[in-house]
Amino acid sequence: MLPLHSLGERIVVLGPSNAGKSTLAVALSRKLGFPTVHLDQLHHLPHTDWQPRPEEEFAKLHDAAILGERWVMEGNYSRLMPQRLTRATGAILITSNHWLRFSRYLKRTVVNRPDRAGHLEGAKDSIKWEMVHWILVKTRNSGVKYAKILQESGLPTIECHTADALNNLYRVWDLPVPR
Repeated sequence: MLPLHSLGERIVVLGPSNAGKSTLAVALSRKLGFPTVHLDQLHHLPHTDWQPRPEEEFAKLHDAAILGERWVMEGNYSRLMPQRLTRATGAILITSNHWLRFSRYLKRTVVNRPDRAGHLEGAKDSIKWEMVHWILVKTRNSGVKYAKILQESGLPTIECHTADALNNLYRVWDLPVPR
């Protein structure tokens, strides 16, 4: 496994929904002292049930965020990934079993903690069948797509394909453990 410092000062965290991107990004930010950027928070309007912003507004927020000197940015949004990866200095891809990700989605929606990493300000999560389909069917194998994109980017990359691998990353890098 690469040492954390080899990823540089602008780290992207990619992976399918509910793989643990937001939680890892916050842990990395705390360890490194870098700001965390949650792309879902830029893409959605606060105080809504995850209503998207107009695309142009989201793209402007994204492009402004990547200009920062140091950050840990989590989220996918493939259409904006090329410019993000051009600015990034390192990447982490986390994936896991789609049933584990589905159970995480149910838990986060039912418990609905406003202090959860990546939570949308003022939003109350609700179970959405579109999201269930997204996790269980549509993005079931998206990790392969993201791995290919990262390989082509040439960035130093860490891949964690299981919950055990992700837990090991927390341990080896001495990251604050999620609660």
